[in-house]
Amino acid sequence: MTISLDNKIILVTGADGGIGGEVCKALKHANATVIATDLIEPAEAMSDLSLAHDVTSKGDWAKVVSEIESRYGRLDGLVNNAGFSFVDSIENTDVERWRSIMSVNVESILHSYHSCLKLLKIGGKKSPSGASVVNISSVGGQRGAAFNAAYCATKAAVLNFSKSAAVEFGMLGYNIRVNSVHPGGVDTPMLQSIIQSYVDLGAAPSYDEAQAAVVSNHPIGRIASPSEMAGGVVYLCSDAASFMTGSELVIDGGFTAK
Repeated sequence: MTISLDNKIILVTGADGGIGGEVCKALKHANATVIATDLIEPAEAMSDLSLAHDVTSKGDWAKVVSEIESRYGRLDGLVNNAGFSFVDSIENTDVERWRSIMSVNVESILHSYHSCLKLLKIGGKKSPSGASVVNISSVGGQRGAAFNAAYCATKAAVLNFSKSAAVEFGMLGYNIRVNSVHPGGVDTPMLQSIIQSYVDLGAAPSYDEAQAAVVSNHPIGRIASPSEMAGGVVYLCSDAASFMTGSELVIDGGFTAK
């Protein structure tokens, strides 16, 4: 089956690298019109419109949505991909740092709903399959991890925030589907930083051994490339996923099967 996103207008946050960049490329390949945002304006080659965007800022959300409304008049898809992680013990995680990661990984999704619902409702009326919101969570939202409690807490919040929005938007008749995607280990700068942090904390004797431990958690025998996450996002944004809402799409090489 070939999935086409012809005539669909889709916003992707955190688009300037890792999973976000590959998502933009895959959406473009499927013929979507892609709006790519990040703290630093993403490369134009991966999108039809690139904008600088701090996802924790209501003002930035207003500017982004105003630009989308003036150019396109609607949204058919929203991919909340922006996020970060840090590795530290619970006793060394202070409230300021906790609030910082919550602001980026969770509160930004609330900002996105407040800002984008008007345009998503218009998109939802246009298509029988509805508009689609895809929130990038993690297997860390389904299982705990030592020295990564704050990140896991945010991704668990993303999971249930997605489910709650799916139920509420359905109840209100918005024709907006909401799903979450849960990657396992993906070869990105963020994972490389996490692995190095485990070494720095003394939780692993070397980078190579820490990396091997991460790989061993995946029955498929390796970690993923960012492009392997993009196909799931394309599917959820497409008419092929018209009956999927409130679901967790796990793309983890078997990590959670163990």
